[in-house]
Amino acid sequence: MSILDFSDADALGHVQSVDTATVVVRVDDVESLRSLQVNRLVALQSSMAGQRLIGVIQKITRTAVEDAKIGDVDQGEQVYPELNLVRIALIGTLLDLVGERPNIFRRTLETVPEIDARCFALEGDRLTRFMEVISAVTGAGQRLSLGSYTLDENAEAFVNGNKLFQRHAVVVGSTGSGKSWTTARMLEQIAELGAANAIVLDMHGEYASMVGDGFDHFRVAGPGDIEAGRSLGDGVLHLPYWLMSYEALISMFVDRTDQNAPNQAMVMSRAVVEAKKAFLTVGKHDDVLANFTIDSPVPFAMKAVLGELDRLNVEMVAGSGGRDKQGDFHGKLSRLIQRLEAKQSDRRLGFLFPADGVADSYGWLNRVVHALLAGRSAKGGAGGVKIIDFSEVPSDILPLIVGMVGRLAFSVQQWSPAGLRHPLALFCDEAHLYIPQEANSGAAENAIATFERIAKEGRKYGVGLVVISQRPSEVSRTVVSQCSNLIAMRLTNGEDQAVVRRLLPDSLGGFGDLLPVLDTGEALVVGDAILLPTRIRIAQPKNEPLSGTIDFWDRWADPKATNALADAVDFWRRQTMNK
Repeated sequence: MSILDFSDADALGHVQSVDTATVVVRVDDVESLRSLQVNRLVALQSSMAGQRLIGVIQKITRTAVEDAKIGDVDQGEQVYPELNLVRIALIGTLLDLVGERPNIFRRTLETVPEIDARCFALEGDRLTRFMEVISAVTGAGQRLSLGSYTLDENAEAFVNGNKLFQRHAVVVGSTGSGKSWTTARMLEQIAELGAANAIVLDMHGEYASMVGDGFDHFRVAGPGDIEAGRSLGDGVLHLPYWLMSYEALISMFVDRTDQNAPNQAMVMSRAVVEAKKAFLTVGKHDDVLANFTIDSPVPFAMKAVLGELDRLNVEMVAGSGGRDKQGDFHGKLSRLIQRLEAKQSDRRLGFLFPADGVADSYGWLNRVVHALLAGRSAKGGAGGVKIIDFSEVPSDILPLIVGMVGRLAFSVQQWSPAGLRHPLALFCDEAHLYIPQEANSGAAENAIATFERIAKEGRKYGVGLVVISQRPSEVSRTVVSQCSNLIAMRLTNGEDQAVVRRLLPDSLGGFGDLLPVLDTGEALVVGDAILLPTRIRIAQPKNEPLSGTIDFWDRWADPKATNALADAVDFWRRQTMNK
């Protein structure tokens, strides 16, 4: 039996016009009209038995019809009848029975309502029963709970975990709207899975509070870690220069405004190839030596590269008449050499230039890949969710370093045998910092190219993206456009709202008007992963991220309030927050 057991007397109106997925219903009863609200649900008769079409109210209008006056005009009693119309966007079909399964909701429209078909409001017990169908429709193995529906707080809101990560997702919202809260809610459920595999790119250390058996924490090595000799076993991550692609190396070490930049790039590429060849030869890795390229992740000695650059920069060659003359690159590599030496001596970049024996062995890459990419069920694997803290990475090279981690993850997945790939999700926190729409440096260009490739090709190799940002208008449009799932918190900026509206289906365009009025912790969720596009109140995570808004007025009014200015100055000087 159908859960929507309406009688004719329950009808609020009749269909007046149909246009693809949009229906206009005429409501004759004024009281019924007053009870309706925009974004509430309705059910409509279908032309097929055993089905009800489900729609969302988009617009309610009440208009006087001046051409149809009734009453005694001579006595001054002129009454204008009213035309009460409700515009509805159809979002799916409720089927009474599919095989042996009763009450199935599908986001498809096999039919449209006929003219004069009756329309019913989904309220009270009927709404509760319908929301129960929505909550139970996804198999238990695919469920990811976000919270409860705003329409019915008793109904738990689930998204399909497979489709959420297969087809990428974007989580957006102004600062303080609840993005980190939402992300933490998802991460906690991922961490509970027996073979979870996710990496969180944490820009500000917000997710340090995520603790438990399912979590592993790493931080990119800071000056304090370098001096103390901390390494991977201590949760400290080095990202050596030799892991960079050729384009990344050039963007970091070659000044593109230098008139000798083309020569510097060419010479450096030759020197790097020779240094990698020397490493492989000494280690007797003949199988790799036969096929490696400049982009192959093979360690090499930067000292050897600098030595070759120095040699070429002062090289004199035999000339005519027995006189020596300057070589082709004499004096043209000076700025490149200076940049390389300056980068090497910069203590902030110690994670790029680790001490001898820290990250320069052939087996180091295997260890770091296992630590970051091995699923929880893998032998020796610990937490299925790996959180990498980038808070001590200098902002000018942040895109380059984050892009290096993204490239590492994607490359390992790409080169894994097709039948043995274990899926991986990348959570890109504060994505506008390193996947910008407008690249202002070579480092940004490199990161954009990496993440755009993941967005476009990641599904084939089992890499899912979750793009998290408070400024979606500043994130690469290519990356955002590839995300088929949207979790939008409150947005007050017009440009950001426009980006979200472009992601909404045409039939749900009116949902964009909700963006500036959503409550803190409330989200508009639309996409392939959720059956009912609607507002959801995100449930509180067990471990709240360290991004809570400080209560200014309360702290200012507290005579016992303290600060840590001395510690701050000390941390600033030492360029680390680890005592």
